[in-house]
Amino acid sequence: MTEFALPLLFATVLWFVATGFVLWLDKLPSHTWPVSITLASVASGFAMGGIIATAEETSAWAAYVAFACALVLWGWHELSFLMGFVTGPNRNPCPPDARGWRRFRLAASTLIYHEVAMFVCLLVMAAATWGKPNQTATLTFLLLFVMRLSAKFNIFAGVPHLSTEMMPDHMRYLASYFRIAPPRWFFILSVSGIAVLAAWLADLALSSRGGIATGYALAFALVALAFLEHGFLVVPWQDTAIFRWAMPEQARQRLQKSTNESVTMSAQTDTNPLAVRQNAVQ
Repeated sequence: MTEFALPLLFATVLWFVATGFVLWLDKLPSHTWPVSITLASVASGFAMGGIIATAEETSAWAAYVAFACALVLWGWHELSFLMGFVTGPNRNPCPPDARGWRRFRLAASTLIYHEVAMFVCLLVMAAATWGKPNQTATLTFLLLFVMRLSAKFNIFAGVPHLSTEMMPDHMRYLASYFRIAPPRWFFILSVSGIAVLAAWLADLALSSRGGIATGYALAFALVALAFLEHGFLVVPWQDTAIFRWAMPEQARQRLQKSTNESVTMSAQTDTNPLAVRQNAVQ
């Protein structure tokens, strides 16, 4: 059981620290962003090298290194998106009268470059590790990609509670494409699928040995975290509160003010998606 618990702790702590670090970099003055993204790009190059170097290894340390390298690459993509370097052609708020396919098309165009960049990175990673015994990095990035897509689709379709406090000011237009509404069938399907996937990965981790077991345990931890993130979409608790340590004092004060306004907005507009979209971009 220790061989299973250690990867869970490692994945949780690394995810927590990496997410906070990305948010901290994003909250720095915008004139620091070019330096941050340049250094992150260099780190991503080393990370891809680490993935290739450990692809033939089947030890536990190789699984940890591959997992960490995949998180570095994921962090680069998140940083490039939050800083506005890789987003999409549409940077405008959602028109109040947008419905159905038009709303979906406009929402997709706000981040399509980001999604395509991540998918291309996943393909490169899969090609670099194809046929190799250590698939931890590719599995990690694939799970992050799929779990994040699931969260985005659910936020677009509508969930009872949303956390937009960490969103950079220059990306606030994205909130106009969110919707506050009771959970839809897609949410139930999503969390059910995530639960089944988590159980399958846990079984693989417990029934495997060595680095293979470690890789599956790390993957299970990510899926378990994704399950919790989806849960925060339907409970009245701001999960972003756990990352306030990564924010400057002035930003934390703005976050607290935004949180109070978000709670008020949610209570007043729970059945009015149009009002949510209009308030979110103010």
